[in-house]
Amino acid sequence: MPYTHLDPRRLHAIDGVPTGEPVTMLNLVRFREQADYGPDSSHEPCSGRTAYLERYVPAFRAIAPTFGGASPVYLGDAHDLLVGPDDERWDLVALMRYPDLPSLQAFLDDERYLREAAPHRVAALADWRFQVTSAR
Repeated sequence: MPYTHLDPRRLHAIDGVPTGEPVTMLNLVRFREQADYGPDSSHEPCSGRTAYLERYVPAFRAIAPTFGGASPVYLGDAHDLLVGPDDERWDLVALMRYPDLPSLQAFLDDERYLREAAPHRVAALADWRFQVTSAR
C-alpha cells in the first residue's frame, strides 16, 4: 500500500525521542511518473521528480531556516536494493535534520510549509517512508 500523506496524529504521538536533542528524518521517496496536482491546478505539468526536486526542495529550503536551523543532511538518488523485497524500489533518499522534535512538529504544521511546499511533495510522491531517528 503506498503512503504519500503525513498523518498529524502520528506526528504528535512520537515517543522515545530524547528531549531537546536533534532529530534526523529518513525519507525514502518513490516518484510518480507525472506529478498529480489535481484537475484545477495552475501548475505546469511535470514529472514527480521535477515537482519534488525543483519545486518542493527549494520551497522547503526557503522555509527551513525559520525553524531553528532545520537543514538537509543528505539528498541522493537510490539505486539497487540489496536487502528487501524484490518489488520494492526507491528513487531518492533524503536525510533532514531538525534541532529537536518540537521544531520538526512546528515546521510540518506551519501554514507557510503547508501552503508553499507540501502540495509539491504530495503531487510528486507515489510512495514515501518518513522515519524519525535520533543519534546514539
